[in-house]
Amino acid sequence: MFGYVVPDKGEMKIKEYELFRAYYCGVCKSMGKNFGPLCRLGLNYDSVFLGIFLSSVNKESISLQRESCIANPVKKKWLVKNSKSVDFSADMNIILTYYKLQDHWIDEKKILSKIGQMALIPVYKRALKNNMESELRIKESLARLHDLEKRKCNSMDEAADPFAELVKSIISLGCQWDNVNNKKAVEWMAYNIGKWIYIIDAFDDIEKDIKNKNYNPLLLQYSYSGEDTEVFKSKIREEVGFNLIQALAQAASAFELLDMNNKSIIENIIYLGMEKKTKSVLEGRSCSTNEKPI
Repeated sequence: MFGYVVPDKGEMKIKEYELFRAYYCGVCKSMGKNFGPLCRLGLNYDSVFLGIFLSSVNKESISLQRESCIANPVKKKWLVKNSKSVDFSADMNIILTYYKLQDHWIDEKKILSKIGQMALIPVYKRALKNNMESELRIKESLARLHDLEKRKCNSMDEAADPFAELVKSIISLGCQWDNVNNKKAVEWMAYNIGKWIYIIDAFDDIEKDIKNKNYNPLLLQYSYSGEDTEVFKSKIREEVGFNLIQALAQAASAFELLDMNNKSIIENIIYLGMEKKTKSVLEGRSCSTNEKPI
């Protein structure tokens, strides 16, 4: 469930785009510094959103620095330095990637996922050092989710709840709560973003889950009975789209209550990037084939 929380880069002002890219490079550099260069291949937009959102709501005083990159050693780029929020985001990227690989092994028995998970164990343990509570919340949420899968839960809302709580927990633990009035708004926004991610991922994975006979609440809720996949998706598209837009609307209403830095960048992601991603996935253009790095 990665790569959906993206900005609409075409609608960003130049300075907004440059700052977003500086956070992107900051998370990437943090992963390389703390976990090794190969781990940077697992960087995704969701982790960058986590880093810039937490940095903004915590009102961090960040420093920017130009550095070369392994992907482009000649041209130096701006990146965010000395940010606890960026480092926390890098840690969460590693921990969630570890559990993502574990899920792929459990669901699909892909040997590459098992090999990847085993290779990640040393850096996973390193990421846990300062994040034991986060990992506990993640394990609790995933246990609830696996239980719902075993019981063949046929409600997308019920199935989405554990993942929504997982996202809420991670973002809540990354906040410093200097402004207590932000707490409820942040948690409600995070919950609905998590719900949106789960449902859009379920719709995006329909073909794969049918092929691999994996659990998918949409197949159960709407009684998939072997018909053509595109026919089935067209039948449920409107109702799933309504749920996705509702989750985004709830996230946006909570976001409007927040006192934070870089509000225009987060606004772009929630109002434009995620809405655009919703339309893209509903129309059949999957995340994996459309996401490009900064």
